[in-house]
Amino acid sequence: MNTGSNEPGEVAMAANGAKAGGAGEEPQEQGLGSRAPEFVKARRVLHLSWQVGVFVIGLAVVVAGIIMLPLPGPGWIVIFGGMAIWATEFVWAQLVLRWTKRKVTEATARALDPRVRRRNIILTSIGLVIIGVLMGVYVWKFGFEMPWNIKDQ
Repeated sequence: MNTGSNEPGEVAMAANGAKAGGAGEEPQEQGLGSRAPEFVKARRVLHLSWQVGVFVIGLAVVVAGIIMLPLPGPGWIVIFGGMAIWATEFVWAQLVLRWTKRKVTEATARALDPRVRRRNIILTSIGLVIIGVLMGVYVWKFGFEMPWNIKDQ
């Protein structure tokens, strides 16, 4: 608690454990641990079965995401969804999600740097020119024939 502050709002917020701050500050992260309802946490067998259920559901979602990686579908999003399900109950999953969020935020900040954006645009343009030249050479050498018009020899 800030003892030098005379503002009642700050004192009340500090007493409640809330973070006093403006719009530019990050929200306070929720503590690590189980987010199961209190009546579930109060009974050991019920809490253990709750954890097993959360683990099985999260595992099913993660496996579905892994299957979607080579197949059509939002594989990584589904995997992170399964991790979020696990994070409702397991500290290790909460730590993995916090680390992932931090890395994605850092990568986003780097990608928005004007120098990096300019470099990426230049590299993409060069790549597209190379692909266009290769396609042009292929069509010039072999001609443009649709696959369904190719005759068996």
